[in-house]
Amino acid sequence: MLPPRPVRRLVLVPLVVVIAGALVALAPALAVLSAAFNLVRRRVQKTASDPDRRHMRALRVVCFALVWALGETVALTVLLCLWIVSGFGGRLDTEPYQSRHYGVMRWFLGMVYRTAERTCGLRVDVTGPAETAQGRPVIVLSRHAGPGDSLLLVHHLLSACDRRPRIVMKETLQLDPSVDVLANRLPNAFVRRQRGPRPHTDLISRLAASLDPSGALLIFPEGGNWTPQRWRRAIIRLRRRHRDDLAKRAAAMPNVLPPRPGGAFAAMTACPAADVIFVAHTGLDRLVSIRDVWHSLSGDILVQAHWWHVPAADVPRDADHETQLRWLYDWWERVDAWITAQHSSQQALSESAAEILYPERPHLTPDARSLPGRGQTGPHKHTDIARAYRA
Repeated sequence: MLPPRPVRRLVLVPLVVVIAGALVALAPALAVLSAAFNLVRRRVQKTASDPDRRHMRALRVVCFALVWALGETVALTVLLCLWIVSGFGGRLDTEPYQSRHYGVMRWFLGMVYRTAERTCGLRVDVTGPAETAQGRPVIVLSRHAGPGDSLLLVHHLLSACDRRPRIVMKETLQLDPSVDVLANRLPNAFVRRQRGPRPHTDLISRLAASLDPSGALLIFPEGGNWTPQRWRRAIIRLRRRHRDDLAKRAAAMPNVLPPRPGGAFAAMTACPAADVIFVAHTGLDRLVSIRDVWHSLSGDILVQAHWWHVPAADVPRDADHETQLRWLYDWWERVDAWITAQHSSQQALSESAAEILYPERPHLTPDARSLPGRGQTGPHKHTDIARAYRA
């Protein structure tokens, strides 16, 4: 259960400052120890299989964590000052202060992005339409896979597209103090997992209805980060709901979770003037566990993304539910096909470029014992579930 807002502000915000101070004090010693350990390891192993491929992972983590903590401390300080000069929060909803808060968001994410480029070797390549429907609001439907993919997407909307993003996110993200303070002062929606009626669709409808021409509503229709376990459970859940037709299509899309249409079509209905942007990306999706993330820090990280633009007139807002559902699954299949193609090209690039690491995708089977971390790895393939449906 999420702690009340006063508790989060009085406990977690000072904790960020303490962590930043500790990192400042310990960073030099940690950097020296990391460099020494890396030097000793190379001399002991004497494996010149690819000596330039391994970077000092611990040093990368320390540098990134230090910059993040300091940046978050600065952002929280600026947000406190804005609260004070706005009359202790009395004018935070006005346009000037909304613009300033988006400016803080743009600065913080830009700082994180540049730090990831320099410390973790992050490279991002985005293809698709040159501009995203300038002069009209957009609803962005993106896959969700890998650590930090939402931050990269919001950064791109702010910096490259000059948009003001509104984000639908899990309420537990409010445990991050900067997200808690900043996102709650801007038009965003925090949703929680629960059974029964879905009140979050009302929140999403309200966000979409007030979109202006520079606005972008970001939704992740999958409802969570892609993992093999979630993919498997999603197919089982569709079968239990007697939607074997959708389960069959989901089983043929092993790179994505089946989309949940409620929030997406609530937004499209509430804002009929909005175009729709579909986003596929790959490069972070293989980082399912902490071990995967740690291993990836040995080399550079290449993230590739592609955007598709659907004009408002081509969105089936007036169609019946089943037609809308088929339309969304059609687009999700296109997203999955693009990801499959990129996996092949990125694996080839990893083999030819020593500085880029791209781990192989493990087999996905309906038996949880053969999921990642339980001893089975190998190239990307369709699953036993998919083969069973095609039989």
